[in-house]
Amino acid sequence: MTDVLRAVVDELTSDPSNAWARDLGYRPVWAGSPAARIAIIGQAPGWRAQESGIPWDDASGVRLRAWLGVRDEQFYDPALFAIVPMDFYFPGKGKTGDLPPRKDFAPRWHPRIFSAMPNITLRVLIGAYAQRFYLAGRAKANLTQTVQSYRQYLPAEFPLVHPSPLNYGWHAKNSWFTAEVVPELARRVSIALGH
Repeated sequence: MTDVLRAVVDELTSDPSNAWARDLGYRPVWAGSPAARIAIIGQAPGWRAQESGIPWDDASGVRLRAWLGVRDEQFYDPALFAIVPMDFYFPGKGKTGDLPPRKDFAPRWHPRIFSAMPNITLRVLIGAYAQRFYLAGRAKANLTQTVQSYRQYLPAEFPLVHPSPLNYGWHAKNSWFTAEVVPELARRVSIALGH
C-alpha cells in the first residue's frame, strides 16, 4: 500500500463517524493497492467478514469467486483486486437482513481511495446500492433490469446481483443470469487481468 492510500485509510479509521466501530475493535474491511485492476464494490461487510477482517469470507464470497472465474489467492491479491464496499464496516442486523451501508460513506471516501488506484479497468457493482451510486442516472428501474442490461455498462462497469445463497428465488426466476451473464463476467475478468 502506498503512503497516500495508507493515509486515506488511517484518516477513515480515525474519523469521528467511525468511533463506534473503533470502540467495538473493528477495523475497516477492504483491500486494494495501486496495482489493482478490478474493483469489487458491494454493500458492506457482513458480520463474519467484520469479525475475521477478510472481505467476502462466507458462502457468498465462494459463489462470487466462482462467478468471477478466479481462485482464492487471485481474489485476495491486492495487486489484482481492490475490494471496496459501499461501507467498510458491518452496519448491523435489520429485520430482513443486514442494515444498508451509510449513505455518506462512499461519496466521502471512495473518490480518494480510487484516485490512488489508477489501474482499475473494471468495476464489478454488486447490488442496488453500488449500482445506484456508480451508475447514477444510468441504472434501470430495478436491480434485475440493470443486471439484465449489463452490456450497456461495459467495458468499465459490470452490474451483478448479490451472490448470497439466499437469492435462490431470484436465480430460479432469472435463468438467463447463469447462462449468459456469468460466463461473460468471467471473460471480462480474464481480460482485465491480462489473461
